[in-house]
Amino acid sequence: MRLTLTAERRIAAAPEAVFALALDSERFPALFDGYGPIPGLKRITPLAPAAVGSLRALENRDGSKLMERITALEPPHRHAYVLSGMRPPLAWLAREGHAQWSFESERDGSGESTRVVWRYEFELTSALAWPLAAPLLHGFMRKAMQRCLDRMAHTLEAAWRRERG
Repeated sequence: MRLTLTAERRIAAAPEAVFALALDSERFPALFDGYGPIPGLKRITPLAPAAVGSLRALENRDGSKLMERITALEPPHRHAYVLSGMRPPLAWLAREGHAQWSFESERDGSGESTRVVWRYEFELTSALAWPLAAPLLHGFMRKAMQRCLDRMAHTLEAAWRRERG
């Protein structure tokens, strides 16, 4: 059984810049600060250059450690990964999370922007996990994802304003 979460945001920046920030192991952790029982990121350590099949080690602010395995990498349009190594209590509810990011260029009167869609599909441990996993992930993980996209927008749009003057 799977549970799907989606967060989206329009960011006033080119897809190349948004894509680069989403994969930036130095800057991205500060942008994902978690929400409620979902911990924020402390550190991302790439174990190889970004490519399909490469791994990244994640350390959360609560000390827990996770792994990401890149499953798609199509700059600047899409990237995807599988998140594994969750610890209890989340590990009792979900085996792993399949994330997919898409970055679509949009143009309007104010210039170029990017529509970002971040989708997570969590593979639940069983149907019995649904009553606990659904409110936890929809209520807290989805909110953490949306806040992260909002922080990405703030970071990129502030840089764009500084460059323009």
